[in-house]
Amino acid sequence: MLLFLAFMFAAVSASAGPAAGAALKKEMRTTPSGREYVCGLSEETMRHQGLLRKFFLYMPENLGDGAPLIVVLHGYGGKADPERYDFSRIADRYGVAVCYPQGEKNGIGKTGWNVGYDSQKDMKTDDVDFVCSLARHLQKKYGLSRRNTFCTGFSNGGDICYQIAFERPEVFAALAPVGGLTFEWVYRTKSAKRPVAICEIHGTADKVSMWNGDSENTGGWGRYIAVEQAVGYWAAANRCTHVITEEVAPRDPQKSRRTLLHRYVGGTDGKEVWLYEIIGGKHSWGDKDIDTTAEIWRFFSNYLSE
Repeated sequence: MLLFLAFMFAAVSASAGPAAGAALKKEMRTTPSGREYVCGLSEETMRHQGLLRKFFLYMPENLGDGAPLIVVLHGYGGKADPERYDFSRIADRYGVAVCYPQGEKNGIGKTGWNVGYDSQKDMKTDDVDFVCSLARHLQKKYGLSRRNTFCTGFSNGGDICYQIAFERPEVFAALAPVGGLTFEWVYRTKSAKRPVAICEIHGTADKVSMWNGDSENTGGWGRYIAVEQAVGYWAAANRCTHVITEEVAPRDPQKSRRTLLHRYVGGTDGKEVWLYEIIGGKHSWGDKDIDTTAEIWRFFSNYLSE
């Protein structure tokens, strides 16, 4: 069954967007083992470090026992938005649960994940622990797979994906930051504990999380390294032996930018590192150029296990 899922990722249709999932009638269902869940989109909470944390959970009609789980993290100042990231179609087609947590506010009212921005100095949340604890909570409550749990995030959500890779690599089978960055302090003070499958999607003209890094902190996020250096670190840590570069089919042949996929392969335990280079792409989910959500699932599906 898992091999079938991996083979079928290419058939995910861009037209079968979140509207289809959002329109699904919400009703109580049970998994084959008898666990109850709300079919469709629901809002839930979990207490963590004294705070009641909110998240949306999308559960498909065909949820089975030990189903995969994808955690999707929004960007700085953003919100948990199931329609924006469009994973409901993945959930419906492959029987995957999808969680969209909500980040807390900092002192100036901006929501996000505490990764050490100057604007987050007043934040007390340990969001690496929150995201990992949330994954474990959902696995236990709904009988979801501990092996087939994945995490992706945009911008600030991508930043914390990298920190999770360093600090808690055992929780997720693979991570996919989009427009994410690795801070110099993380790069200098932390080391890979084990091979980690990572997929980065990034525009070369991104002026927020700059492709070539920001060693002078001109953007105010803190000093961070170049995208290719961040990806290269994990390719080396995974002991990847070579790189294969291919062109990705554009979303719109007339309007989409050219995108190259660099696949660092031959890694320990099959752990690869992928870098989608959107040439001229800006700070975005990248879905005007490629089918970002489907490409992330394409990567994740390589790490589904029985």
